[in-house]
Amino acid sequence: MTKTPFRYFKTSPEIIRLAVMMYVRFPLSLRNVEDLLHERGIEVSHETVRYWWNRFGPLFAGEIRKRRAQQLRQIVQWRWHLDEVYMKINGVTHYLWRAVDHEGEVLESYVRKTRDKSAALRFLRQPMKRYGAPRTIVTDQLRSYGAAMKEIGNIDRQEVGRHLNNRAENSRLPFRRRERAMLRFRRMWNLQKFASTHASFDPAP
Repeated sequence: MTKTPFRYFKTSPEIIRLAVMMYVRFPLSLRNVEDLLHERGIEVSHETVRYWWNRFGPLFAGEIRKRRAQQLRQIVQWRWHLDEVYMKINGVTHYLWRAVDHEGEVLESYVRKTRDKSAALRFLRQPMKRYGAPRTIVTDQLRSYGAAMKEIGNIDRQEVGRHLNNRAENSRLPFRRRERAMLRFRRMWNLQKFASTHASFDPAP
């Protein structure tokens, strides 16, 4: 018999999924989610929502990514867009590396403190392992991409252009709105967890 992750919770899985989805996908605070659930006759505190998010957010996101990977492996992926988003954590610059498909769906989010070849190489291998290799990869002019792709052996698939990567730049807007609502991030692992989860829940713009 398969054990369910909800076996020790009195609240139904549907309500837990709803609360987590509301908090991750929309620019709402924990108290906002508490109020919205209260209006629907669901009595939970914001601390409960926080616990649900920490406990089940990555789990729900993992289920969505698994289904998406199964679907994408059955079709030809003709273009990915890669970019890096500058993030400040306690005054220190970090980089949120992101892989976006041709429809604007975020395939992978990866937080690092550097933008060197090593970070680019590790980032590229993650989505390729999960989704397979695309026909074309669009990047900005960061040299780390070229060095990493040369080592992988797909440098001939790279496209670099000033306006070619608009798809990736537009797809970051929902995350930026969510970041402002959360009043930034204080730890690197918190940013990684939220970015990965948000990418799974958030639809393409």
